[in-house]
Amino acid sequence: MNSQVALWVGFHVFVVAMLALDLGVFHRKDHAVSPKEAGIWTAVWISISLLFCLGIGFFRGSELGLQWLTAYVVEYALSVDNLFVFLVVFSYFRVAPEHQHRVLFWGILGAFLMRATLIITGTALVTRFHWLIYIFGAFLVFTGVKMLLSKEDGEAADPEQQAVVKFARRVLPVARQGTGSHFFVKEDNRTKVTPLFLVLLVVEATDLLFALDSIPAVLGITQDPFIAYTSNVCAILGLRSLFFLVARLMEKFHFLKVGLSIILCFVGVKMLLTSIKFHFHEAVSLGIIALILASSIGASLLWPKAAEEPLPEGVKPPEPKQDQERVKG
Repeated sequence: MNSQVALWVGFHVFVVAMLALDLGVFHRKDHAVSPKEAGIWTAVWISISLLFCLGIGFFRGSELGLQWLTAYVVEYALSVDNLFVFLVVFSYFRVAPEHQHRVLFWGILGAFLMRATLIITGTALVTRFHWLIYIFGAFLVFTGVKMLLSKEDGEAADPEQQAVVKFARRVLPVARQGTGSHFFVKEDNRTKVTPLFLVLLVVEATDLLFALDSIPAVLGITQDPFIAYTSNVCAILGLRSLFFLVARLMEKFHFLKVGLSIILCFVGVKMLLTSIKFHFHEAVSLGIIALILASSIGASLLWPKAAEEPLPEGVKPPEPKQDQERVKG
């Protein structure tokens, strides 16, 4: 077994072992994740990721180490957008807090497979057809500008309208009611999927949509498949605990969307500038991205979002659409 294969195998063995420890020991029983527990796990995943980055820098050189860290920071930052959508999805389907970790856990496994396919395919295509880097760059600039100018996404506020849910209901037997944290249940002498399984499908579809932005962004930083993939995986691993840590605070960071759109544009412009042989040093790129993130978070804290005007007396807020298939705890 050569060293490259050993790296890939060793990384996946470690990830599977950590996930098994997470689900089989620490979350064997369904429970609502407390902010303290989420904070501990967030610190654990970030510490593991930074140690892995140090290993990359030590064994493969400081340049690749900086590429890994930059890709990790970009992916972690862009993944925050996923948290907003997850929050809306769980709220809409009324997923009980004690079941949310299980959905995110299995969603992570699906994300590994999708992103591995996209990254390996993307790096192979860019290596073979270098002009694709300019298309990816233009796409990132377009996406960044669109994100900056767009208003709140109405579709994200109503996951029921997503095509994946409609399609799943047409082709899958859906149980009338969920049973705890199970994805499948026996009903009318048939095995049916529960509403919680539909939530999992929405989470997977959401990650795929966000990967269409984040994967080109990572390829703008590095075309090394191992660096791109492992930085993505490490960022995704820390996403679950981060969700439970900042779920209640996400509305406060209202300028973060502006920062993320600027980061996408910056990486896109970097890719386009390769046509004139202009290259940002990895340390400079990392510093610029970190500055953009810190500025957007700082601006959110300095200029808080204005509170919504209260409804006039006697006026009730609109009722959400009732759906007997929403998840009950």
